[in-house]
Amino acid sequence: MTTSTAPSASGTTDVVLEADGLTKHFPVRKRGRELLSRKVRAVRAVEDVTLRLHRGRVTALVGESGSGKSTVARLLAQLYPQTGGTIKLHGEAVSDAASGKRFRAYSKRVQMIFQDPFASLNPVHTVRYHLTRALKIHGNAGKSATEQEAALTHLLTRVQLTPPERYIDKFPHELSGGQRQRVAIARALGADPEVLLADEPVSMLDVSIRLGVLNLLKDLKERLHLAILYITHDIASARYFADETYVMYAGRVVEGGESEAVTQRPAHPYTQLLIESAPDPDRPAAQEKDGGTGEPPSLINPPEGCRFNPRCPYAMKVCAEKVPPRFAIPADSGDGDSTAHFAACWLYGDGLSEADKAKLREPEEAL
Repeated sequence: MTTSTAPSASGTTDVVLEADGLTKHFPVRKRGRELLSRKVRAVRAVEDVTLRLHRGRVTALVGESGSGKSTVARLLAQLYPQTGGTIKLHGEAVSDAASGKRFRAYSKRVQMIFQDPFASLNPVHTVRYHLTRALKIHGNAGKSATEQEAALTHLLTRVQLTPPERYIDKFPHELSGGQRQRVAIARALGADPEVLLADEPVSMLDVSIRLGVLNLLKDLKERLHLAILYITHDIASARYFADETYVMYAGRVVEGGESEAVTQRPAHPYTQLLIESAPDPDRPAAQEKDGGTGEPPSLINPPEGCRFNPRCPYAMKVCAEKVPPRFAIPADSGDGDSTAHFAACWLYGDGLSEADKAKLREPEEAL
């Protein structure tokens, strides 16, 4: 079976934003006797992440807390400088964009929506101030007060805060959580972007209103033909909302492909663990698996080879020695293109015997 360097979306959608080998290490401050040592320690938060964001499609990045999802979004937003790898916008490498005019030009095309809408809005300013500032910074406020007011009305209507005059002069604390997040989305749309980086946009909201915000983002994607990166720890919502899903564990992407394939036929043991951990009233308790116990590894001293191997019930010797590349997962009969689904797992390697591959179904003691 051949390896795949990166999955490609089906259809004719264009790649707007892409990351190749994206890496981010945060240096750890030395203390005590470490001050006398030349050894430099770092948190290896993101390691060799490759993904593509396509126009008119939603790409989900799924994983547990601390897996590096939000760091990837901040790297793509140029809020952090990358340690390694490249970021490309429409095929052109992005460099030194984190300051001045270059950053403003980049942020006009790539906008980020943060997890906590209350923290991302200034509590001493009104909705009018937040939206007007976004419009003016990115040159979309018009040439007169009338045009500016029309632009504000258009933004609030687009995020379904109607009638606009009810919300335009309110402060963030006067709005509900869902309304605040809609204002944050409207502020991002004020730049007229091509890419939205949504960092767990519904995790801070009541369950009853999460679907409404996801449906709003889906509508914006279709109307404005946006490329959206949807970061979440809820793989069930990724299946509902996203066209493609990438699964991250301890800073690395371990599986990816079309959302239906990843969620219905999970190949990597970690993806299987994520799906099994989601509540399912139709699954008897007797069918729950015991594999995948333990804690995520330290990102200062991560395990050699596959970072999931200390927790994996199917781990083999090679898993603790070499980092697995991306292996293409063959589609089920009639499922379509086999290149749309990959897993970074030695269970799918060419060099493994059939007996080793059978361990996916017959787990042995983890390393």
